[in-house]
Amino acid sequence: MSILEVKGLGKVYSSRFGGNKVEALKNVNFSVEAGEYVAIMGESGSGKTTLLNILAALDKPTAGTVILDGKNLKEVKESLVATFRRDNLGFVFQDFNLLDTFTLEDNIYLPLVLAGKSYKEMRECLIPIAGKLGISELLKKYPYEVSGGQKQRAAVVRAMITNPKLILADEPTGALDSRSTDELLRLFAEVNRMGQTILMVTHSVKAASVSSRVLFIKDGEVFHQIYRGGDTDEQLYQKINDTLTLLATGGMKK
Repeated sequence: MSILEVKGLGKVYSSRFGGNKVEALKNVNFSVEAGEYVAIMGESGSGKTTLLNILAALDKPTAGTVILDGKNLKEVKESLVATFRRDNLGFVFQDFNLLDTFTLEDNIYLPLVLAGKSYKEMRECLIPIAGKLGISELLKKYPYEVSGGQKQRAAVVRAMITNPKLILADEPTGALDSRSTDELLRLFAEVNRMGQTILMVTHSVKAASVSSRVLFIKDGEVFHQIYRGGDTDEQLYQKINDTLTLLATGGMKK
């Protein structure tokens, strides 16, 4: 069953006075099944960030539709968009987006506080996830007291705390060293095995190689895709590298 359907998506940006128009996305079509782990790759300027912003209900398309768990994002009232986003989407950002004056625990609670949950309810949500993802002993620490990898781990728990339909990750390994990257990718794989659907935008071949499917965007269109099938991470890594090389040299035709 598809948890996310993107149909005929287009986005055109106009200059302030309407003189110049840039087509960031054109006729983008794909779907994501419940429990899938999908990576989106493409060169800078290919439309990845625009696509992610539309899926996150942070921007609106000029054409096409986005349907999340049967709900057309166009039909969500402007006054309810923030609530819809909070209740249905989890976010993992490159720069963690943690508040330094809050403990990790309080940072994780933020979406539930905004949803009006009691402390007892929040605690009941947090304890099992914190245990599974290995941050129980870090909850009382502040972001400046922990490593980048531990911050990102807390950010993943915060993204999961509302039991979202979909986690959107924007270059989640971009600010991490190689050791913390490996740790985060293991964490994402574990979260996905728990049944969480993940859509990740990344430049990292290594990050993409742990996903179940890779979509390649070029000039605002979904140009190609690779399914893992029975491939190992190493085999998928090589296929991704080969595809990126062909895309960059113009050796692959749509």
